[in-house]
Amino acid sequence: MKKLIHCFALLFVFSPFLHLRAQPPLIQNDTFWFTKEGQPIYSQGGGIFRFKDPSSGVEKYYWYGVRYREAETYRLNPAVTLPTSTFESVTCYSSIDLVNWSFEHNILTMAELEKNGGYKRWLGRLGVAWLAELKKYVMVVQHGNQVLFTTSDTPAGNFTWHNQISMKEMIGTPNTGDQTVFTDDDGKSYLIYSYGSGRNKIYVSEIGVKEGKANLLDCKEIFRGESREGNCMFKYNGKYYMAASNIYGWDASLAYYLVADDIRGPYTPAKSMAVMKGCEDDYAHITQTGFFVSVKGTKQETILYCGDRWADFAGNGLGYNQWFPMSFEGSTPVFNSLHRWNLNAQTGLWSVDPGNNYVRNASFEADRRYVPTHVKPVQDQLTGWTSTVILGNAISQDSLTSPVLNYFNTESDRKTVIGEKSLAITDKIKFNRKVSQTIISTPYVKLQDGYYRLSAMIRNSGSFDTMMMYAKSKGKTFRYTITGENNEWKKINLPHIKVRKGKVEIGFEAAGAAGAVWLVDDVELVRE
Repeated sequence: MKKLIHCFALLFVFSPFLHLRAQPPLIQNDTFWFTKEGQPIYSQGGGIFRFKDPSSGVEKYYWYGVRYREAETYRLNPAVTLPTSTFESVTCYSSIDLVNWSFEHNILTMAELEKNGGYKRWLGRLGVAWLAELKKYVMVVQHGNQVLFTTSDTPAGNFTWHNQISMKEMIGTPNTGDQTVFTDDDGKSYLIYSYGSGRNKIYVSEIGVKEGKANLLDCKEIFRGESREGNCMFKYNGKYYMAASNIYGWDASLAYYLVADDIRGPYTPAKSMAVMKGCEDDYAHITQTGFFVSVKGTKQETILYCGDRWADFAGNGLGYNQWFPMSFEGSTPVFNSLHRWNLNAQTGLWSVDPGNNYVRNASFEADRRYVPTHVKPVQDQLTGWTSTVILGNAISQDSLTSPVLNYFNTESDRKTVIGEKSLAITDKIKFNRKVSQTIISTPYVKLQDGYYRLSAMIRNSGSFDTMMMYAKSKGKTFRYTITGENNEWKKINLPHIKVRKGKVEIGFEAAGAAGAVWLVDDVELVRE
């Protein structure tokens, strides 16, 4: 618990949403977020839209999402993963810079739902659009097994029950799969959603007015193939990008995308969605696709990837909202996985923060759950890491006798280290194994030459000949040797690592007797 208390104290100091005039406009992932007044932000499965503040006439960003009861429970005790979601309210926050947020209002409550037909087990995946014909702000949200439209006179006012529809006639199921709202440059808004059963089809529908009520005006299928969820859209340089995740429940996923010149298609690739470049080594920084924000600054346009991390239900790390700047190589989007970065919403420019941790999948949470059966799991290797067997059994989790790379943390472990999983270096026979990651500077995320500090949380038991944490750059190796048994988690540090030519290999190497176990978690490579 000592580490978590220390971590929460750091959140208060370094949270991107704590208003400190002298600080850069910092967005810090892998932590719980707070308003500039210091209150926790609870917003999951929503979206950000830009509207004029009715009182001042100033354009603001309005962030809508759901507050689930479990979000607060998990924030207060991240050592326990919660079994299910319990709706409390739809929240609204506002900002002029996308960094400092203020709580506006609980815009849709349980009382409003119960007054109009009752709460239907699930409410989430929502967005807001301005409908000029109604002169109303309309929130479109999944409610139980249908789609609910609520309206308000102001962007942060009380949204009241307006219309609820079944999707049966449109797509064949009463519900959508996942959905988000996208607003185009001409002010028209669209619902982006998948087929409600199996989610192997994706659709676009314009949001408008039918018979005096907010409704969907049409239905265009834009993709049919593998099942997808977390469907969302952005527009960049005249092209439409539809993004989605795998069907992994609450867990993280690769980010997939389609691209088209027209919102209704045709989209390419036609038969399978492409994997977004840069997301592969940590499953889009341990997220599902959530929504995108287009920041049209005075110097450049930057697309923000706003990922959902359902940590309260997946146990896969601290924080629910993880945001990243996108880059582009022609029409190819590039995901920049960052722990800390700075955004200037006025200019649209962004930069890597000096305190960024360059390790990908640093807490080993970006991995499929391993179920010990003879059914082959999704993967054998840890995402973003390479395991080299020098001596011992091969890594193959489709056999109950082979070593596994994941250790599933107990509640006691999780009071000290982050998330459900840690790296396990072990074997049932005498072994020598190395787990490593090579970090390379990219055109968008520079690994500057200079001095860095490598650290990790470790715990070990059994007999080892050697245990070493190391960093290697331009032919020079820096080592930290672990000796003896460490039955309790402790942090180890390897300072003053000289990185040259924008490339460094980091890793952990051990030689041990049968049954010896070395656990590693929360790895950091930060510039000194």
